[in-house]
Amino acid sequence: MDNRIIIANCGAIVLLVDLLHSPDTKTQENAVTALLNLSINDNNKTAIADADAIEPLIHVLETGSPEAKENSAATLFSLSVIEDNKVKIGRSGAIKPLVDLLGNGTPRGKKDAATALFNLSIFHENKARIVQAGAVRHLVDLMDPAAGMVDKAVAVLANLATISEGRNAIGQEGGIPVLVEVVELGSARGKENAAAALLQLCTTSGRFCNMVLQEGAVPPLVALSQTGTPRAKEKVIVLLFFFLLFLSKPFFFTII
Repeated sequence: MDNRIIIANCGAIVLLVDLLHSPDTKTQENAVTALLNLSINDNNKTAIADADAIEPLIHVLETGSPEAKENSAATLFSLSVIEDNKVKIGRSGAIKPLVDLLGNGTPRGKKDAATALFNLSIFHENKARIVQAGAVRHLVDLMDPAAGMVDKAVAVLANLATISEGRNAIGQEGGIPVLVEVVELGSARGKENAAAALLQLCTTSGRFCNMVLQEGAVPPLVALSQTGTPRAKEKVIVLLFFFLLFLSKPFFFTII
């Protein structure tokens, strides 16, 4: 940790950023890996962004070796911890190559991309960009337990479900059955985020509410209301209440 501070204070960041455009693959890999390690220090996160690193990092994300792409995505995630950087990264065109890595990267690359997209999706403006880049289809695919990424994927979907484009994409890409499955079989955090996503889907669309009910969501939701985290219980209670309204007043959702 001390060396991260010393290296940055000696002016290495600007030089490393310049090397992100190196035509030599290994040099580019080493430069992005060094920046990733330096970015662990919070002060360095700001310094790296201020050195105009975001666009060169996107260049690596688009053109680098698999390892360079992974470390570029991880660096963008690290930088996006700073709120201002969420805005800069989203507006600089990083989302499309991150989504491409999410769909076509190595297993580690997919995890790094999902983590970066989760952080970026916290900023409202980025949510539509992530949906428009086609992320939802990849996220639904990664809800397969065999991919080992259920918790990461459902966390991003929960954020995207807060906008209409995200909800529509989740419905169109077959996201509802897998969300219900996570409520039943997922980890505590996965169940919590799946319940949050289903709540957004059901309280805004009668069609989605019907689809959730047809997937047999009520029994696992009732079980989650008894065993889930406090946040999960809160979401589930509201969701079950909406089911009662929906089933007792078929035209309720046409009114709202």
